Amino acid sequence: MQKTEVYSKLTAVFQDVFDEDDLALTPQTTADDVDGWDSLSHIRLVLAVSKAFGVKFSASEIGNLKNVGEFADLIEKKA
Repeated sequence: MQKTEVYSKLTAVFQDVFDEDDLALTPQTTADDVDGWDSLSHIRLVLAVSKAFGVKFSASEIGNLKNVGEFADLIEKKA
């Protein structure tokens, strides 16, 4: 899966989870940049991404992520 495909699909998932149609992601995007991204929505986001991409993540993989770019890289490796 190409990086552009990952970001396109990932953006759609973020927009759905955070109910924000104009949400745009960059590799540097963090939870501080997205309104409503708290611990509960983080769990919903990870589950939605797992389902959308058909991949599973370990707790340590998710815990080590610093930004959307690292999340996209992880998805790209697993997809």
